[in-house]
Amino acid sequence: MKKTNAMRILDGLNIKYEIQEYEADTDHDLPKGAANRTAEELGIEAGSVFKTIVFRTDTKEICVICESAEFEINPKKARTVIGCKEINTVKPEELLSITGYIRGGCSPLGMKKKFRTFIDETALLYDKIHISAGQRGIQISINPEDLIKATDATLCDLTL
Repeated sequence: MKKTNAMRILDGLNIKYEIQEYEADTDHDLPKGAANRTAEELGIEAGSVFKTIVFRTDTKEICVICESAEFEINPKKARTVIGCKEINTVKPEELLSITGYIRGGCSPLGMKKKFRTFIDETALLYDKIHISAGQRGIQISINPEDLIKATDATLCDLTL
């Protein structure tokens, strides 16, 4: 398997991780959610799969939030933590030009630029969480504290 940017970053930081592959949906249009389907495909708990969502604030800042597949982001909590009045998800057609990743393959590691990153505190409930490796069909299994370190993320309560 060819290494992704996310894997190369973790290798450079000497952070241990495991790779898990699954059958990826090419349209990435799933009624029950891609993260839940990923959990089913890998036979892991859905709560340990963390989706990466990219937001734009009212001041045009790009921010990244990692949230468990079991939960939704509470917009009020997110605005408070980020320190802005409004946030909106980046449109799927903008994602590649902003992050270098496509929808369904967006990793909090290895984006074109380093954006402020926020990880929901439920990550600490697991010894390992699963994030996109930067390509559909490949997940990185990593200790949540190692991911926080690698992304220089803020750990916070973001759940609805």
